[in-house]
Amino acid sequence: MELPVVVRQALGDSAAGVSLRDVSQARDDELLRMVLLTDEQGNLQAICRQGDLLDINALNKELGRDLRVMKRREQARARERSGLTELPALPSLTGWPTVVDVRVDAQAHVALVLGEQNLCMVMPGDEFRAITAAADRRAFTVLPDSIAVNLNSPERDRDQLHSAIRRFTTLRIQQRLEDTLELPPLPETAQRIIHLRVNPNTVMGDLVDVVESDPSLAAQVVSWASSSFYAAAGQVRSVHDAVSRILGFDLVMNLAMGLSLGRALKQPQDHPEGYVDYWQQAIWQAQSAGILASMMPRGERPVFGLAYLSGLLHNFGYLVLAQVFPPHFKLVCRALEANPHMDSSLIEHYLLGVTREQIAAELMQNWGMPDEVCLAIRNQKNPDYEGPHAVYAKLLWLGRQLLTRRGVALGAGEAVTAEFYKSLGLDPQRVEEQFDELVHNKDSIMAMAGMMNQ
Repeated sequence: MELPVVVRQALGDSAAGVSLRDVSQARDDELLRMVLLTDEQGNLQAICRQGDLLDINALNKELGRDLRVMKRREQARARERSGLTELPALPSLTGWPTVVDVRVDAQAHVALVLGEQNLCMVMPGDEFRAITAAADRRAFTVLPDSIAVNLNSPERDRDQLHSAIRRFTTLRIQQRLEDTLELPPLPETAQRIIHLRVNPNTVMGDLVDVVESDPSLAAQVVSWASSSFYAAAGQVRSVHDAVSRILGFDLVMNLAMGLSLGRALKQPQDHPEGYVDYWQQAIWQAQSAGILASMMPRGERPVFGLAYLSGLLHNFGYLVLAQVFPPHFKLVCRALEANPHMDSSLIEHYLLGVTREQIAAELMQNWGMPDEVCLAIRNQKNPDYEGPHAVYAKLLWLGRQLLTRRGVALGAGEAVTAEFYKSLGLDPQRVEEQFDELVHNKDSIMAMAGMMNQ
């Protein structure tokens, strides 16, 4: 393949020293990315190594600006103007002011992703420095390995949590999490549902009474049962009808729990562009956890309701962070936009000293939620977790990877090994087919999420 004309023009005399390779053949530290940023002062492009964390807050402090990642539609227009499907890290393609991270200049060779047939251009580092000679040089990235954190040590969660709290002097420091974080108490409906869950003598009428005591919740349960996703025969006339004929006791209990907890905290006004919203994430993960649980061998199969509830509440920490650290939550949103290749847990720990998974699991534990749910939320980013109730955390991790691979914007994805499927007793081919069907029904998932958000 030849270089596109516009790229050859941007390279100038340096084009002769460029070799084309498959991206997989380039070294990780050689690959570069160009992030398009903007603010009221105008557009700016930042070039850094692909795997490094672009600290947009540090860059803004360096430049005295309020930059954020350019809206996706504006990025698309920039690509269209160049005639390319992806912009390699060549400043002249846009003509905008450019800042290059100092780590790039230390590279003997650099690789610029073309986006055409998964190819990249490899050139000597001194040639790239000559091409970008007019760019500003700044230090604005962080090595992922330098973020000193053991994210997979739950026994350190409380220490890390309170260490993070002490960094923010605007918050009161109290002993108990609820007081420290100035969070509301567990909603009354959720309290009553937890009591039903632990009572072995609970009958369907008890659950119906709880749901009907909350008019908004009752309306949502009936709407849910009436949705096209369940294709109910005949009209759903009451909560009792929804529970007994369509949804079932366990599903309604978990839906009611998720709804009541989700309403305890306000939906944030700010959010990272390019990610699906809170309730869409909740429904995607709840459905996927339920599917995976039901596909496991009978003797090893976890409780469906607890798997579903873990999925429904998996991102509850997102709401907590937005309420507890509002100005810092904004920084997290901007950093997620600038680093789509990086998991939110690394970014949050770097910026806040604590992750949404840690803080949500601690809160759930204080609220008396089932251990299965608390541990699933805490360890959902760790595929190697083998502690108590590990199966629930593994289902959340696997569901995220399968959905991300199919274009559901839940964040950075990872590869799933055959050994991981085997550890859960799952047939990879059957799982792939089920998730293809799940994503094919995307409209139904969106409709269900819309009902949760009313």
